[in-house]
Amino acid sequence: MNISRPSAFKLGFTLVELLTVIAIIGILAAMLLTVLPAVMKNAKIKKATLEMVDIVNDIQSYDLDNGRFPVTKAEQATAGPNDFTTGLIGFGLGTSGAGTGFSSDNNSNVVAILMDLTIYPNGTPTANTNHVYNAKRVPYLNAKMSGYDPATNDPNPPGGVDNSGVYRDPWGNPYIITMNTSYNDQGTSDLLYSLNSVSSNGSQTGLNGLFNPTYSTNPNNFLYHGKVMVWSAGPDKKYGPVPANSGVNKDNVISWK
Repeated sequence: MNISRPSAFKLGFTLVELLTVIAIIGILAAMLLTVLPAVMKNAKIKKATLEMVDIVNDIQSYDLDNGRFPVTKAEQATAGPNDFTTGLIGFGLGTSGAGTGFSSDNNSNVVAILMDLTIYPNGTPTANTNHVYNAKRVPYLNAKMSGYDPATNDPNPPGGVDNSGVYRDPWGNPYIITMNTSYNDQGTSDLLYSLNSVSSNGSQTGLNGLFNPTYSTNPNNFLYHGKVMVWSAGPDKKYGPVPANSGVNKDNVISWK
């Protein structure tokens, strides 16, 4: 008895099958392109948060070991009885109405002291020459060197420590660092977040957990109950004297939240 056998399977795809596969791939690619920017944004926010935690912990370790914060004598003298903020770019806040007395345009001195750098990658001597501010020669901060040269004026610099010693966030802006150089037991006063226009919530208790003990007499005195504040301008690379939960400040990434 002859038993019929099924015909061999056809090899390859029909035109309809190929078009269906291509359509599915196209849909998946479109979905990926839609979610990818959000995934990348969240990844950078997480990276910035972790780097800021490291900066805070490293500054506190330095303070514990040395009995002072990683600032130069000139910076400490200029800050006087106030706290010290570094890392602000342009911005035009100055010191008027703010709780701090000094702000430089980058954070390279703090970085040089914490990393125990005596010479920046571009060959320029640092304020820590001869380890004057890090006599124990302890590399408190372990940050990635980016190799970026600010002289190129690249509008999109990478994160990490550039050739001039500036520690930049994942969006390319310097981290803003404030230290309680006044040793005020009430808290630390950041040049931006101390402002009433930024942190006020209509009472002594401000936004992001800040507090103003002199709200009725000095509205620009919102404080963080801790020794170190670090923040980033975030994805939009902008910040300003507007409420912390709106406008250009809404996406700022802060260490104390």
